[in-house]
Amino acid sequence: MLTGFGVVSSIGIGAAEFTESLKAGRSGAKPISLFDVEGFAHSNGCEVSSFDPEQWITRTPIQSLGRASRFGVGAARMALEDAGLEPEWLAARRGLISMGTTDGESYELDQLVAAEIAHGPERMDPQVVRRVSPIRLSTTIAQELGLTDVEAQTIATACSAGNYAIGYGFDAVSSGEVEFALCGGADAMCRKTFTGFYRLGTIAPECCQPFDVNRKGILTGEGAGVLVLESLESALARGARIYAEVLGYGLNCDAYHQVAPNGSSVATCMGIALRNAGVKPEEVDLISAHGTGTKANDITEARAIREVFGDTPPRTISLKSMLGHTMGAASALGAIASGLALAHGFIPPTINHTETDPECEIDCVPNRAVEANLRVVQNNGLAFGGNNAIVILGTYEETPA
Repeated sequence: MLTGFGVVSSIGIGAAEFTESLKAGRSGAKPISLFDVEGFAHSNGCEVSSFDPEQWITRTPIQSLGRASRFGVGAARMALEDAGLEPEWLAARRGLISMGTTDGESYELDQLVAAEIAHGPERMDPQVVRRVSPIRLSTTIAQELGLTDVEAQTIATACSAGNYAIGYGFDAVSSGEVEFALCGGADAMCRKTFTGFYRLGTIAPECCQPFDVNRKGILTGEGAGVLVLESLESALARGARIYAEVLGYGLNCDAYHQVAPNGSSVATCMGIALRNAGVKPEEVDLISAHGTGTKANDITEARAIREVFGDTPPRTISLKSMLGHTMGAASALGAIASGLALAHGFIPPTINHTETDPECEIDCVPNRAVEANLRVVQNNGLAFGGNNAIVILGTYEETPA
C-alpha cells in the first residue's frame, strides 16, 4: 500500500502543492540558471527553485550532499511526514530504500570537470568529490533518518529507474522480506545531460508538447519523488491513509537501440505488467505515459498502447508537459501523480497542447484537468537502451467484514 508521498518538483514541493499544480496544469518551464547556457540557441528547462533543504534535512550537513541527494533526502522526509510516520517507527523495523536515477550526481561532476579543465585536477574540491557517488542517493536517506536495519540500493536504469525502484520495493514488501520501503527516484539538472540531448536535436525551444502535431522535443528537468510502501496489515494497524495499492509491475530490456524505443517491446512490457497485476486491459482507466514530446517516442508509445488496448485506449497523459523530463525521478513522480489522481478523483492534463498528432491517436486530456472516478492507472517508464518499466496502481477497497 502507498501511504505517503514526498515531492520535490519544479511545479510544487510536497504532495499537497503538487496536487494543486497538477489540477491547475502549471508549467515548470523557465530559462535555465543552474549552469552556463551561453552559445545554445534555446535554453529553457524545468528547474526546482522553491526547495529549501534546511527545512527538511536536519541531521546531515547540507554541504555533504549533492543536489540530487538533497532532493531525495528532502522528499523522503516529506513522504514520512505525509504518511504520519516517525523515523523511530522505521528504525525498529527491517526496511528497504530503493532510489532510481539517470545521472546520479552529475551536477557535481560538472563542477569537478570545469575545475579540472580550468586549473588542473589538483584544484578539484575534495568536498564535491565526496558527494558524487550515486549510491549516496539511497544511503544518505538512511543516514538522515537514522536507519541501520535497511538495504539501500540506487538503481541506475536511466529514465525508467523510478518504476524499477518501486517494483523492487513492491517485491520486498509483498514477500515479507521487509516491513516498509522508501522508493522512488531523484535527479538534478546538469550541463552534461542538457548538452547531450541538445546535440541529439531533442531539446524543445520553449515548452514540451507531448503528442502534439507541433511538438519539438523535451525540456530537461529535475526533482525527486519518494513513496512510502508498506503492507496492508501495517497500514491498517496504524490507521494510515491509503492513497493507492501497487497491483503489480512489468520490466523488460530489449537493447534494440541506444536511444530509439522499440514499440513491440514496449507493448510486451505493458502486457507483463497487466498480467502481473491481474488486470485486464479494459479495466485500466488512465495511462500516465512516458510521453517525452519527441517525434519518435510519442508515436512509438501511442502505437504500443493501441496494440495492447485496441482502438479505444484509456485516456493517456504526459506529466512531462508540466515537469519537463526529470530523468530518474520521472516515473516516480508519475507514480505519485497516479496515486493522487486515484485518491482525489481527477486526471491531470497534458498542457501546451494545440492539436493531437494523427499518428498518436490518443486522448491526452489537453490543457485542463478533468474529474474522473478512477480505479486502475498504468504508469509508463521507458528508457534509453530499451529499459522499460511499467507499474500498475489501483484504488484500495476495503473488504466487508
